Formats: sequence, C-alpha cells, structure tokens
Amino acid sequence: MRDVAVIGVGQTKFGRTDRTCIELFAEAAHQAMDDAGVSPKEIEGLWTGNCFGQNYEGIINIAPHLAWEIGAKTAPAFRLEGACTSATYAFILAWNAVASGLYDIVITGGTERALIAGTPYATRTFAMGDELYGSNTGSTFPGVFASASTMYSRKYGIPLEKLREMMAHVSIKNHAHGARNPKAQFYQKYGDLKVEDVINARPVAWPLTLLDCCPFTDGGAAAILCSADIARKYTDEPIYVLGVGAASGGSLFRHEDYTKAVSRVESSRRAFKMAGLSTDDIQVLMAHDCFTIAEILIYEQIGFFEWGKGAEAVAEGETDIGGKIPVNPDGGLMGKGHPVGATGVAQVYSLVRQLRGEEVKGNQVTPVPEIGMTDNLGGTFASLGHIILGRSKRRR
Repeated sequence: MRDVAVIGVGQTKFGRTDRTCIELFAEAAHQAMDDAGVSPKEIEGLWTGNCFGQNYEGIINIAPHLAWEIGAKTAPAFRLEGACTSATYAFILAWNAVASGLYDIVITGGTERALIAGTPYATRTFAMGDELYGSNTGSTFPGVFASASTMYSRKYGIPLEKLREMMAHVSIKNHAHGARNPKAQFYQKYGDLKVEDVINARPVAWPLTLLDCCPFTDGGAAAILCSADIARKYTDEPIYVLGVGAASGGSLFRHEDYTKAVSRVESSRRAFKMAGLSTDDIQVLMAHDCFTIAEILIYEQIGFFEWGKGAEAVAEGETDIGGKIPVNPDGGLMGKGHPVGATGVAQVYSLVRQLRGEEVKGNQVTPVPEIGMTDNLGGTFASLGHIILGRSKRRR
C-alpha cells in the first residue's frame, strides 16, 4: 500500500441555508481544489457522504451530479451512507483507492441539508438508523444518551447531580471553541456558558438539556487526497494519512453496555495498529460529541482515560487546549454543528488546519500538533470510523 497525503481541504459555513446539497458540496470542493492547487480535470474519482438527500431533497444518485458540478465530469463517483459516519467512510474508501494504486488524485467529502426537515420529520428519519427494537419502542438518540448518562452514574458511583456538573464542562468547552470559529453554526454565540446555564437549559431527555445536545445543520466539506509520492508537487505542507479504522456495532439491543461500545474500541484500535501508534501519540482529537456524555464515553472507549475517569477529566480541564488531550478545538458537533453526512470530513478539515497551525486564535493547539485523530459515530454505536493524520509519513 502507498502512503497517502491530504493536500487540500474545504468547508462551507455551517448553518441554515437555501442552497442544495450539490451546491454546498461544490463550494467546499472548490475550496479544497484551490487549497491544493488541483484542477477539476486532475480528479480521478469522487467519494461523498450523504445521509438524507433522498428524504429531504428527493435525490438518491447524488454522486455523479457532484462530479459534474465541480468539473470532474466523467470521473467515477460514489455516495456512502453510514448515518453520521457517512463522510468518514467516504474518506476511508477514497484513501484506499489511492493507497492501492488505483488512482493518484481523488476528492472526498460530504454534504447535507438537514435543517429543511424540521424537528418531527428529522426525529423520524434519524430513528431509521436503529429501527429494529429501537425506534419502534419509542427510543430516540437523546433518549439513548440520557440512558447512557444514568448508566455511567450508577456504574461508577458518581451521584447524578455531580455527573451533570461534570458533563456541563463538555458543552462549555465546545461552545466556547465554536464561538471563535467563523465557520461554526454557533459562531459568536454561547461563548461564555456556565455550568448552571447548561443544567438549567430546556429539558430534552432527562438528565440532558438542550445545551447537552448537538444541533443538526446544513453544510459541506471536502478534501483532496493524493499519492504521497506526488504530494509536494502541490503543497509544501502535505498532511499524511497514518491510519484508518472502522467497525460495526449492529442495533442498539445488541450492546450489553452503552458505556463500553465495542465498535468504537475495535475501530480505534485498528487505526492505531495501522499507524503503529497509541493514545500517547495523539495530540489533538476531533470527536463525535453528539451529546455531552457521548464525548466523555469517547475518552474512555478510545483509551485516553481509564474507565469511569472521563467525566472527572473534562471537569478538571484535561481535554481543554493545554490539557492532556485537547478535544474538539473547532467546537465539535456541539459548537460547530452537525451536518450528518458531511461531519466526518468536516472533522478532517479542522484537523488538517490544526496540523498546519492555521486555526483561529484561541482554538489553535500549541505547539502545533504533529499527530491528530478523528472519531466519528454513526447510529447507536452501529458504525464507527477513525482517521489518524500526521505531519510526517507513517512509521515503518
């Protein structure tokens, strides 16, 4: 397998828009091509994530339309659907096409227009991700992670009111970063939350409130991948793909313990194994913080903190910039927004900017990280994907 580099990235501003999914992807794709100095005619293949196009815009076969819209025209184009993990899976398959030698330069990304649906329809369509013994019994995603909160409290002997205060620090941290990110849905909003603000916000699913939850949003993201052998023809700062991992978790009823999702454990371990790295090597993490408790579970399931210690870690600032492992310095899903099918490559966009030292003041990890990781969850632990990127090629 060949080494692969990311040579260009792009992302739209997240938030409500009247533009179509095709237009959103095109904006991000042209940013990525400009960033890489690559012309549309050089693109040999396209992989994109999209979850709700058929539901909200009535388009199923979106990928070939994206190829023509960005000028890549007859390049083969593929759409991936893995719920929130859609774009991460698109990235992994695009990486594989280059690593295998099939293509030299490809584009990957994701696009979603989620806010058009409205809350009732969005809740219904999102529940399709766990139809069997899940949504049919009235379960929702907030309900699942509300249950995970009470399980965590009971399992580790943390009084629920104390855990609520610890969880609030995830929201405070990520909203503060999102408020500084010009491309975030909540740019210049919620930048100075207090614990009591999060706890006393509108209830969603006890014990979660509105400020414990990420918002759906509209947006697109894209990245240009190429063989590492030719990367420096395009940029002096290629970012290398060191490892990728994926795993399946099936329906929620198959999980014995929400707090220890085996799919995330397996996916992250596979990425570490490919890269020849461990958690000690990761200097920044872009994580799927769909809910405050979800980010805490990520810390433990990947292995940054011992089981039952994640809540304490965030409360003590260990996941802030300057802490043991900075998490979501772009705002994450909570502060930046969650365009579902585009989220995975939006994480890559932010990670590449971190590794280049290009993030906005207040959000840049210092010193500039050498290695970082993305974590993305689709469904109720059903689909997991991880990507490890670095400023140097993977170790042999």
